[in-house]
Amino acid sequence: MMDATTVPAIVIPRDKHRKLAHHVVETLTQDIRNGVLKTGEKLPTESAIMLQFGVSRTVVREAISHLQAAGLVQTRHGIGTFALAPAPTAIGISPATIVTVMDVLSILELRISLETEAAWLAAARRSEAQVEALRTVLARLVKPADPGTTSVDADVEFHLLIAQATGNRYFVDILHHLGTTIIPRARIHPLNLARQDPASYLERVNREHEDIFDAILRQDSEGARAAMRTHLSNSRERLRRAQEVLQDGGQR
Repeated sequence: MMDATTVPAIVIPRDKHRKLAHHVVETLTQDIRNGVLKTGEKLPTESAIMLQFGVSRTVVREAISHLQAAGLVQTRHGIGTFALAPAPTAIGISPATIVTVMDVLSILELRISLETEAAWLAAARRSEAQVEALRTVLARLVKPADPGTTSVDADVEFHLLIAQATGNRYFVDILHHLGTTIIPRARIHPLNLARQDPASYLERVNREHEDIFDAILRQDSEGARAAMRTHLSNSRERLRRAQEVLQDGGQR
């Protein structure tokens, strides 16, 4: 019988590490949040987690690193890793705790409610200077200076500029607080979001942003609201499909 100290070597292609680590993070995060792993309770050893998920030590350590960054666990040298209670924030949302695909899906649902109205207000209230700022950022988003980048920063800035154009600082505060967590491809590999066709995926995303900009440009509030809803609903559906890919990969 194999015990936790006799874990066989597991060779995993480099491009699978991230997907497998996501699966481990998803499971342990839910265990902590659902009380399966209680606050202060010691997590299983690295070897035990390797056996449970059928992954390498590198994958386990990457997953633990993500959980540490999210403030969900604390590692005490020579003792072990322990579950923590997520720290509350002023508005009840901590970007550090947005670590699973389900978390990002939930944020997208919030954004659909929030940003469709922001787009409606922005189209009615925007200034010419704000339109030009949006135009400049959209150009960077659609055609980044470095073709190898994913334009996440420009994407975030585009949505923040729309929030600013509402004239309501609370829209800006919430989106600024969330940071890059509002952009799914900042957390999920574009290949998963694109179903193995990143060029087509980015083309669709860029076209959705162009539709939002065009509606704001012509001060069409209803059109801006509809374009933003279409963009965020499509993002949610792309992410939902990516979650299925990650789950399928994690079970193999």
